[in-house]
Amino acid sequence: MAVESPIKIPGLDYEKEMSRWKNIYKALTEPEPKMGHTPRTEVWRKNKSVLWHYPAKERKYEIPLFFVYSLFNKPYILDVAPKASVIEGLTNMGYEVYLLDWGTPGYEDKNIGLDTYIEKYLRTAVKRAIRHSGAEEISLVGYCLGGTIASIYASIAEEPIKNLIVATVPIDFGPFMGPDKWAEGLRQGDFNIDHFIDVYGNVPPQYVEGMFRAIGAPIYFTNYTMLLHRAHDHRYVDKWRRMNRWTLDQVPFTGEAYRQLAKELFKENKLVKGELMIGNKKADLKNIKANLFVVSGSRDNLILEEQSKPIMDLVSSEDKTYIVVETGHVGLALSGLFAKIVDQWAASHSNPL
Repeated sequence: MAVESPIKIPGLDYEKEMSRWKNIYKALTEPEPKMGHTPRTEVWRKNKSVLWHYPAKERKYEIPLFFVYSLFNKPYILDVAPKASVIEGLTNMGYEVYLLDWGTPGYEDKNIGLDTYIEKYLRTAVKRAIRHSGAEEISLVGYCLGGTIASIYASIAEEPIKNLIVATVPIDFGPFMGPDKWAEGLRQGDFNIDHFIDVYGNVPPQYVEGMFRAIGAPIYFTNYTMLLHRAHDHRYVDKWRRMNRWTLDQVPFTGEAYRQLAKELFKENKLVKGELMIGNKKADLKNIKANLFVVSGSRDNLILEEQSKPIMDLVSSEDKTYIVVETGHVGLALSGLFAKIVDQWAASHSNPL
């Protein structure tokens, strides 16, 4: 009896295919990769928030960098992997780096608003970082909504802020990247923010994840298609797993902060109008005189360039630079590219030793 030979498909690399499917299985079943590799020490803590210090490998600049990240996500995307870490890159370049990790709020934190985050958390953390570093001034570095928060703080700050660096930052909330019905519903009051917050206290993390899925579709699902296509590449799979973990690892958004964000920024666009109040202070961006560096991504599917660029005309800074980079919203941080971009500008603005 004759034994038939296996059918061979011309041009198909069987070893590559076996490797690809093994990597897909590992990517979806193995324990999550470790995040946060750069050595750090705790400087200060308040409630769930922690101020971290990442010492320079060899300090070359007097003025430290203070990172302010979004309230929506966890900041370990800035220290995602060795040789691809924004923070590691900057400490290797000679900068003292500080990061305010907002932490994961609980139901008991539902009444913490933007006012409290800025006045009680961020302001105090900046003071501690200045004192800890021994510097007389500091550079704020804000990413995404962290850039919005950093800009608001810089507009009312009494602390010595020499430089303000913001990337993929929403300043003008008039343009909207997402379903048109969302924008229409929120701005016309069809969606009752107050009732939602009163019921839940905080915005649950699964709602945050769902919001980003909706805004990013079909890119979110394309992520899995790319894994299928490039799973034979071990380096790509490792990067994919880290990105996937971060994307799914959302945090609750405190109810009062979300109420302010939705009403005063998104609905009424008070920041660009110079009408936003933080406590008893008006957060008018024209009060900002610090050197300004703004970075946008040409492939950013979350924050439009039209949302970021208006800050250039709203501040009083004499030294201000705006650049557009060929990358997406998260790709700027995930590749470590952001460290190189920051260094190119900050090196001449940070008082070299």
